[in-house]
Amino acid sequence: MIVPVAGATVLVARTAGTHPRSAGQVQPAGRSPATRAASVRHAASRTQAAGTQTAAGTQTAAGTQTAAGTQNISVRQAVAASQAALAVVGGPSQVAGAALANAATGRVLWSVGLNTERPIGSIVKVMTALVVIQAGDLNREITVPGSVIAYLDSQNGPSTAGLIVGDRLTTLELLEALLLPSGCDAAYTLAQAYGPGIGPFIAKMNAEAQRLGLTGTHFSNFDGMPWPSEYSTWSTPANLITLGRYAMSYPVFRAIVGQVSYTLPAGDGHHRYVWQNTNPLIGAYPGAAGIKTGDTQAAGNCLLFEATQHGLTLIGATLGTPGDDITATGPVATQVLNWGFSQF
Repeated sequence: MIVPVAGATVLVARTAGTHPRSAGQVQPAGRSPATRAASVRHAASRTQAAGTQTAAGTQTAAGTQTAAGTQNISVRQAVAASQAALAVVGGPSQVAGAALANAATGRVLWSVGLNTERPIGSIVKVMTALVVIQAGDLNREITVPGSVIAYLDSQNGPSTAGLIVGDRLTTLELLEALLLPSGCDAAYTLAQAYGPGIGPFIAKMNAEAQRLGLTGTHFSNFDGMPWPSEYSTWSTPANLITLGRYAMSYPVFRAIVGQVSYTLPAGDGHHRYVWQNTNPLIGAYPGAAGIKTGDTQAAGNCLLFEATQHGLTLIGATLGTPGDDITATGPVATQVLNWGFSQF
């Protein structure tokens, strides 16, 4: 049942000629692991030239939610439409912050706390992946360091990819381990290799955030774990939309996060690994293509997501969804996307 949500903002855009369209293609969820792996390798071969432009038209300010073509909507119509859409997520207790946008243009269609800074958990790993992808050399072979054990032991229940110390994996394989099972061990291994070292790597993350204009974002770590504190890393729904659009412009990133799972057979220098995508929409919601989950005690359950239906691509973020685990974000994101696809 639709119930008004206090503090939500909605953009009404069902006017003639305002239907946005995206050229993005969704990866079929039912492909075999071998086919998916081949598509990721193919995307990696193209990544040096892709995604090098800042997503045009992204809107990050609270006052940018009125789009051309909507000014003539009467106040009565706008209020009526808002009342029907404010409870996209079912009530004020369902999210602490959220946004939904047209992925092609960045136009924000609906939001709650659009520019409010909040912890985001492992959505941090989107920036971790971006820094690594931009550095290139995705076939570089990296050895899982012994120091990762002490790091994981210092954290409270970190998610891992089960990496084994001494295994040699390529950067591309470590990106799979980073983004699908949300491996903090993979994040640590990549940060050590591409900083080189933790401090320099985090500095690169913040430099990239500044370059993208993410003024409401700060990184104190590379994996979203609550260190040095629960609130030392933060972002906003608006900034996450910008970050997500930019990350998804890289074919290699898009190919990885659109997979249900990835299997790395045992090979020379490494064990066999099977990594499942933590995103509850992948393989379950029609057209879902990514992108990343996150959760800590302070952040709650968070999801940055994208889906395409009938040529329209929507990207959204939900922060602070209550629940026992990350699967709680699935029904909430589904409601947001269903509303978006029905309205625009």
